Amino acid sequence: MDAVPMSFVRYVDLTIDGKSVRVPEGTTLLQACQSAGIETPTLCYAENLTPVNVCRVCVVEVEGARTLVPSCSRPAEPGMVVHTDSERVRHSRRLVFELLGSSVDLSTADPKYLADMARYEAVPERFDTGDATGHGAKATVQQPVKIDNELYVRDYSKCVLCYKCVEACGTDAQNTFAIAVAGRGFHATIATEFETPLPDSACVYCGNCIGVCPTGALMFKSEHDMREAGTWDESKQAVTDTICPYCGVGCTVQLHVQDNSIVRVTSPHDHDVTEGHLCIKGRFGFQFVQNR
Repeated sequence: MDAVPMSFVRYVDLTIDGKSVRVPEGTTLLQACQSAGIETPTLCYAENLTPVNVCRVCVVEVEGARTLVPSCSRPAEPGMVVHTDSERVRHSRRLVFELLGSSVDLSTADPKYLADMARYEAVPERFDTGDATGHGAKATVQQPVKIDNELYVRDYSKCVLCYKCVEACGTDAQNTFAIAVAGRGFHATIATEFETPLPDSACVYCGNCIGVCPTGALMFKSEHDMREAGTWDESKQAVTDTICPYCGVGCTVQLHVQDNSIVRVTSPHDHDVTEGHLCIKGRFGFQFVQNR
């Protein structure tokens, strides 16, 4: 298909934090902010997934709008006046960070997420109203780690219900639909159909859920075991790009190597073929390299 001539591209002019910004029609407010060099925190958003608007970390204030709007999915409109760092926005983001952090273990979360929490001076302890019986906010962290296969573990005490794994398992990547959100309130969790054990579920072990998880709730078993043993050290890891050897699709894989052993495999989100997603062979089929 021929490229659309530039003369047919329509542009939208808007104002973000006092700065005039011009973006192509259809651009979201988050993308407009990024094009203007304005940093906006996100959690449930990923470049290779459909926005689901569940975390509300990326909300911004639009003049004339009754409520704050999620910048990850709201399209830019002509004449919009947007504020990304108003007191109303900062207050909302701080509360979201505090409520999420009050009920989960964030010890293995993406460092950027923790930096955003500090940026907004979030104090999750304000909402830590749970008790030893598992009632209240701390009910989430009472869950044991689920280890029922040799490829990856599920630690829902670290889950912030960002829906990324559900989207990756669904129409955005794998179309397996092995997992979904079950329950409500503090009892909400990611689950297989009827809480079926993972080996008996529809899961095909592609690991795309791991690739998008921002908190370590889903983790390579190799990484989990090393963390338990106290040997996991990302500062000692080298990352090498290569092509998956299993078929002719040409997926780029990134090998994370520590102490001359592959400990994790990822794929770049901006890769034209994979967009960050892999199959079970590309994600987990690296053990033969280490069979010496």
